[in-house]
Amino acid sequence: MRSVRLSLLAVVITTLVLVWTRIEYSEFRGWTPMKVTQWDALGYYQYLPAVLIHGDIERQAWLEPIDSVYQLSGGTIYQVTELPNGNRATKYFCGIALLQAPFFAVGHVVAGLTGAAQDGFSPPYQWAIALSPLFYGLIGLLLLRVVLLRYFSDAATALTILLLVLATNAIQYISVDNAQTHGYLFTLYAAQLYATMRWHERPSLLSAAAVGGLIGLATVSRPTEALMLFLALLWNTHTKETARAKWALVRAHRGHVVMALIMGFLAFLPQLLYWKLVTGSWVYDVGSKWDFLDPHWRVLVGGEKGWFIYTPITILMVAGLFLMRGQPWRKSVLVYFLLNTWLIIAWHDWHYGGRYSSRALVQSYPVLALPFAALLERALASRWNWPVLGFCGYLLAVNLFQIKQYNNTVIHYDRMNFAAYRAVYLDADPTPEDREL
Repeated sequence: MRSVRLSLLAVVITTLVLVWTRIEYSEFRGWTPMKVTQWDALGYYQYLPAVLIHGDIERQAWLEPIDSVYQLSGGTIYQVTELPNGNRATKYFCGIALLQAPFFAVGHVVAGLTGAAQDGFSPPYQWAIALSPLFYGLIGLLLLRVVLLRYFSDAATALTILLLVLATNAIQYISVDNAQTHGYLFTLYAAQLYATMRWHERPSLLSAAAVGGLIGLATVSRPTEALMLFLALLWNTHTKETARAKWALVRAHRGHVVMALIMGFLAFLPQLLYWKLVTGSWVYDVGSKWDFLDPHWRVLVGGEKGWFIYTPITILMVAGLFLMRGQPWRKSVLVYFLLNTWLIIAWHDWHYGGRYSSRALVQSYPVLALPFAALLERALASRWNWPVLGFCGYLLAVNLFQIKQYNNTVIHYDRMNFAAYRAVYLDADPTPEDREL
C-alpha cells in the first residue's frame, strides 16, 4: 500500500493555518465585538433567527431592533426588499442557513447556558457561525484528498492541497470572511467530485442521491452554482468510447437518475416554500443583472482585484487544463470552468463588493484542483521540479503576506489599482501616501 502520509499532513497543516488565521485576523482576539453575520452574511443567515427565534419570516420586523443593538446591516437594511403585500423578502437564498443550522443550534444552547441573549446574534451565535466554515472546510479538504489520490501521487496531492488554499484567497473566505457562501460551497464542490467519482466507479442509490442533493443544495445556496450539474453530466465522456459506456451506465440505472432529481428538488424546496409564503408566488426575481455580451475581464486581470494579479498561483491552475488528457473528468472540468468563469465575469456588479482577489471563484477551487494537480505531478517528475517548487513557495509566502496586508487594510477591500498594488507589494510598512494611491 502506497504511503499517503504527506497528503494527510497537508490537510492538517492547512486546517491549522486556517484556524490560526481565523484567530489572528478576526474578533477572536477581542479587538472588536464579534460580528460575523453582517453585511451579505446577514442576508444568508437571517432565515435561522427569523424562523427559530423571532417567529417572523414574512415581515422580519425584528431586523431593525437587532441592527440597532449589533450594527450588522452596514447602515441600511438592504438585505430585504419591500413587497406590495406588506411583507419583506430577502434577496439571498437559504442554502447557507441550512448548512449553518446545526451550529446555530449549538450557539443557542450555549447562549442559554451562559446567560447571553438568545436572540440569534449574541456572541455564542457569532462564535458558532464563525467556526462552522472551518469544520466544513476540513471535511472538504479530506474529501478532496480522497479524489486527488485516486488520480495522482501522494506528493502531488499534498502540494495541491497546500497551494490551493494557502496560496489563494480561499484562506480569507474559509477562515476570516467566512460567513458568506464561498467557504461552504468549497466543501460542496469537493463533496460533489467525490460523489460523482464514486457513482461512476460503483453506481449506487446513495451516491446518486448525494450527487442530486449536492447540486440542489449548492443551487439553493447560490443559484449560479447550478453549473455543478456539468461535473456529473459530463464525467467520463472524454472520448467517444467512454461516453458510450457512460450513457449505457445511465440507462441501466434509470432509478438512480430519478433519485438524483428527487433529492435535488427536495434540497431546493425550502426556497420555493419561502417564496410562496412571503411573496405569494413560487418564484421570486431577486434582481440580478448580467452583461453576457460584454463581460468584465478586469475580474481576472484588473488592478482592482484581478484574480490572476492578486493570486497568480491561479494561472498554474488554468495552465493545468492543458494537461488533462486521458482523465475521466477532462471534459466536465473544462466545460464547467469555461461556463463558470464566463458567468462570473459577466455579472453586472463585477466588483463583488469588498473582496481580496476574485472571491466569486473560490468555490470552484476543488474543481480546479484536478488540473492543478496534473500540472504539479508533471512538474515534480521533471528536471524543473525544484524551480517549480521554489516558485510555488514564493507565491504561497506572498499570499500569506498579502492576507495580512488585506486584513490590516494595507490592501484595501475596494479602492485598489495597479499603482496602489505596486506601491504596497511586499511592503510591511507602507507610507500613508502609498496607501492612498
